[in-house]
Amino acid sequence: MLLDNALFGIIISLLAFNFGLFIYKKTKLSVFNPILISIFIIVFILLHFDIPLETYDKGGKIISFFLGPATVVLAIPMYKQLPQLKNHAKAISIGIITGVITSITVVFLLSKIFRLTDSLLRSLIPKSITTPIGIAVSESVGGIPPITVICIIITGILGAIIAPFVCKTFKIHHKVAKGIAIGTASHAVGTSKALEMGETEGAMSSLSIALTGFITVLFAPLFVHLLL
Repeated sequence: MLLDNALFGIIISLLAFNFGLFIYKKTKLSVFNPILISIFIIVFILLHFDIPLETYDKGGKIISFFLGPATVVLAIPMYKQLPQLKNHAKAISIGIITGVITSITVVFLLSKIFRLTDSLLRSLIPKSITTPIGIAVSESVGGIPPITVICIIITGILGAIIAPFVCKTFKIHHKVAKGIAIGTASHAVGTSKALEMGETEGAMSSLSIALTGFITVLFAPLFVHLLL
């Protein structure tokens, strides 16, 4: 039976994403992000047909396994833009470090304003880094990995949707600046949008994913130790 096979989760994931991609290409609207559409489709199917999450996750885990390798592949456009990286090394480093510190600080302040529990706060800290690294950071600081994953997905999708609007509103035209900002704030999902903007934006965003993850790994435990 198909439901007892890992292929079920893989097939509906691929179909849902490709349908979302079709809608996005037809409309060209950021709000119709393929990942967002595929999430709604999969949730609807599971709820409507009363399919247990465990059944879907047999295939979902196989797809998740490839998150790490897929992230590493983003090194290709980064390699092509090594001259840009060398020319703007100082600005890139300052931008990414500032972005990480700002992200963690905002999470802390908002968590205190809305009186979130410490476990939720710890789970939100890695919201702006790619999923494989975010899960590891969440576990290391005492967070709840499933909540972290949800926050990472939401952050990435929102970043991909609003990035063009933010760049246009604040008149950010420099390709390196746009790429660094998008990658630092919204990891791989945002990077997919940066790649649409241009090769330089995509390369800088890819670079930001790796460095943001590395810096967050260093800063997160220190932050938790000092403030919680």
